[in-house]
Amino acid sequence: MKPNIGINDADRQAVSEQLAKLLADEYVLYTKTRNAHWNIEGPDFHSMHIFFEGQYQQLDELMDSVAERIRKIGHYAPATLTQLLQLTHLTEKLDRKNDSQGFLRELLEDHEVIIEFLRGNINPFANKFNDAGTSDYITGLMETHEEMAWMLRSHFR
Repeated sequence: MKPNIGINDADRQAVSEQLAKLLADEYVLYTKTRNAHWNIEGPDFHSMHIFFEGQYQQLDELMDSVAERIRKIGHYAPATLTQLLQLTHLTEKLDRKNDSQGFLRELLEDHEVIIEFLRGNINPFANKFNDAGTSDYITGLMETHEEMAWMLRSHFR
């Protein structure tokens, strides 16, 4: 049954397409953070192993909430690796060592890409697509990514 939530079909479709890209970014970032957790090496191994674990656990919850938001507005969340890799804005870097500085820098860059994407959609979701709920939702999500980025960035000071 189609949702009757005060947002027309075209606007719900447009919002769900942007949320699908966001979900893909969240999934790729989650995977890259898992990689950091699994493969970190160096004198700070233990502390960074624990740090990355906290980050990927947080991202796991974010992914689920984005997928649920897509469902709430009446669409299906992309759920295959093929779909997610086609939708993501993020890339993998395979030419670095498995040290904390490399992982931290790459993950920070990815959070910042997501923050910019979210910030760029706050007003269009509310004003162009009449979806204040999703606009509010991604504002909170942006704040979460800002905090996670701050935690990563703080390792460079």
